[in-house]
Amino acid sequence: MADLSIDFCGIKSPNPFWLASAPPANSGDQVMRAFDAGWGGAVWKTLGDPIVNVSSRFGGIDYANQRMMGFNNIELITDRPLDVNFKEIYEVKKRYPMHAVIASLMTETKKDWEVLIRRAEDAGADGLELNFGCPHGMCERGMGSSVGQEPKLLAEITSWAKEFAKTPVLVKLTPNTGDIVEAGMAAIAGGGDGIALINTIKSIVGLDLDRLVPLPRVGNASTNGGYCGPAVKPIALHLLSALAREPNMIPISGIGGIANWRDAAEFIALGSTSVQVCTAVMHYGFRIVRDMIDGLSNYLDQQGMKSVNELRGRAIGAYKEWGELDLGYQVIAKIDKDKCIGCQLCVTACQDGAHQCIFAGSEDRQRPPQAHYPGLAKAPSPLPLGKIAGARVPWVDEPECVGCNLCALVCPVPNCITMEEVPSGRPHETWNDRTDQGRTRQPGGIHD
Repeated sequence: MADLSIDFCGIKSPNPFWLASAPPANSGDQVMRAFDAGWGGAVWKTLGDPIVNVSSRFGGIDYANQRMMGFNNIELITDRPLDVNFKEIYEVKKRYPMHAVIASLMTETKKDWEVLIRRAEDAGADGLELNFGCPHGMCERGMGSSVGQEPKLLAEITSWAKEFAKTPVLVKLTPNTGDIVEAGMAAIAGGGDGIALINTIKSIVGLDLDRLVPLPRVGNASTNGGYCGPAVKPIALHLLSALAREPNMIPISGIGGIANWRDAAEFIALGSTSVQVCTAVMHYGFRIVRDMIDGLSNYLDQQGMKSVNELRGRAIGAYKEWGELDLGYQVIAKIDKDKCIGCQLCVTACQDGAHQCIFAGSEDRQRPPQAHYPGLAKAPSPLPLGKIAGARVPWVDEPECVGCNLCALVCPVPNCITMEEVPSGRPHETWNDRTDQGRTRQPGGIHD
């Protein structure tokens, strides 16, 4: 099997799967049970001046048959005494010396940072994660995302941590900012050894329509919380890749909607060294790591990779700005008539939401003259011949298909609709190529 062990800024871990700083890493008992289950590391729930949390504190977004597709929380940092937390960190590291234990920290003054860092390292923490991302509660007190949104302040506090720390310092970034690269560069300028992202997204998860109070409800009121879970994965991948593409980028620990080995592989391929998991553990428990380990190991074996480190960053080069994409590349939809169940969702989606090239009924009909469709930009093409009169199986007017993928996305039958590459008759050309050929970008389009 492929080697899953990693070295993150000198912090060694038997695999890249870490618990994120959150309720699953709130106590020594939880972290030890997680390590027994197979997790390679844990970022302890954020330590600082203990607070009193509210009740209730979690909310969720369900979609179709999946519970907690999105997850929201208004829980803050640890509400357990620091002495207890540090004692448990010591006990965990004594029992599991080969596993990574990172202390997530959040406080205010430079002196407070010094005391907290030294106590965490004295307890045996392998590294420190500076929580500059919490979007609720703590940011109102001048911490959390209020730091992550101010690059100069982020760099300054990171430099404080580096002044005091003997172990690697990770900077946890907020997605609630206009430019993640600017924040990442500030972390590097402050001397950070690594970056963790993303923290949760500022959100209101919903409303109690009977009481007209946001959720989760605390008495007769609520507040914005932090949004996470599978729904935020696309945002996390985008922000991860934006940083990973920067030259001389420091190691990154990826977070955001990771629930299985495929998610983890995607994050690693876009530049993550380790991956942190929270919501999926809160949903299904520590046991999910076994499938993640087996799945990633099998994938690496199938790809001929001997180590997970060979996967890291392999997809970064395939990211291009829109203007660099090939305008001559073409795919069209193909419907497998043997698999089709005749639901015609693709017809509705294409007619009402896309490019009107999928039809139901007989293929030997001609489309009405263009005069009936004054909005069409070009004359209709002849439709394919053939007869399937009375059948509910749709068909594709291939010359009109632009390859948008919508039909394949709405189809409920796996692999019934596939997008197949076809010759477009156009040469390889990009938007940037066109501007280089004597044309200039103007508001509203390209002009000679």
